[in-house]
Amino acid sequence: MVKTVILVSGGGTNLQAVMDAHLFGEIPNCELTAVISSDPEAYALIRAKSANLPTYVVDRTLFPNVQSYNTAVEQKLQDLDAELVVLAGYVHPLGHGALRNYEGRIVNVCPVLLPAFGDSNMNTMEPYERAIRAGVKLSGATAYFVTAGSGGPIILQQAVEVWEGDTPKTLQRRIMEEAEWKLLPQAVALYCQGQLAIEGDVVRIAGQRK
Repeated sequence: MVKTVILVSGGGTNLQAVMDAHLFGEIPNCELTAVISSDPEAYALIRAKSANLPTYVVDRTLFPNVQSYNTAVEQKLQDLDAELVVLAGYVHPLGHGALRNYEGRIVNVCPVLLPAFGDSNMNTMEPYERAIRAGVKLSGATAYFVTAGSGGPIILQQAVEVWEGDTPKTLQRRIMEEAEWKLLPQAVALYCQGQLAIEGDVVRIAGQRK
């Protein structure tokens, strides 16, 4: 079983998607070990507790700088013996230590079709605003392995149509429902089943044609 720790900061809808998929047996060989929140008031903690998952808080506001905060997060991941780290609405960039120690073992999902708009602030409404301003006909979401740069090796993508008259909020909701909430559990499942291999900057999925 792959010990999986999920990092959160907010409402926890992506966390809920992973927990639901795990509950229904859609993520084999995965042990949801714990949820770590950067915010003690995050609703994601209530979701995790309702699912009887152990929860921990590493409160960003209690640390004098980013470095000391990231060190505390990395230490907690080590204490929990995490094998896979999943970012589910986690708003803080991971430190160099975590990126190095968990290279190829950190999965995230973002509300764009990388590399398009990959320089957006993914924790704001910016990705949706930029998609609408650009007049793109398709947006969507990307599940990927986190690296030090913007984005990382792509695991899965799902396109979502941009409708005439969309607002950032309506587009955000549709991307979450049609893409993010599906891709993140699927990416975790593929990892836990040993079906992912990173070759350079490309992710190969076992059984798929190159």
